Amino acid sequence: GNSMNPIRKVVTLLQDMQHKVTSEGEKEKELYEKFMCFCKTGTGDLAASIADAEAKMPELTSEITASEEKLEQSKADLTQAQADRAAAEEAMKEATGIREKEAAAFAAVKAEADTNTVAIAKAIGALEKGMAGSFLQT
Repeated sequence: GNSMNPIRKVVTLLQDMQHKVTSEGEKEKELYEKFMCFCKTGTGDLAASIADAEAKMPELTSEITASEEKLEQSKADLTQAQADRAAAEEAMKEATGIREKEAAAFAAVKAEADTNTVAIAKAIGALEKGMAGSFLQT
C-alpha cells in the first residue's frame, strides 16, 4: 500500500542522514585540505618575503646613510654659499665706497681744472689785448 512500513521509514531516514553526514564530511575534508595547502604555501611565501626584506635592509640602510650624507653636504654647501655671498656683498659695498670717494675727488680736481682753464683763457685774452696794444704803440 501507500502507507510506509514504520521500520522502512526509519531505515530511509537513517540512510538520508548517512548521506547528509557523508557529504558534509567530504566538504569539511575539502576545506581542511585547502586550508592546509594555504598554510604550507602561505608560510613559504611569508618566509620568502621576510627573507627578501631582510636582504634589502642593508642596501636601504646604506642608501639612507648616503642620502643623509648628501643632505649634510648640501647644508654645508649652502652655508658656504651664503658666506661667500655675504663676503661678495661686503666687497661690493667697499668697492662702491671707494668709487664714490674717487668720483668725489675727481669732481673736485675737475672743478679746479675747469676754473683754471677759464682763468687761463681770460688771461690769454687779456695778454693778447695788452700785447696788441703794445705792438701798436711801438
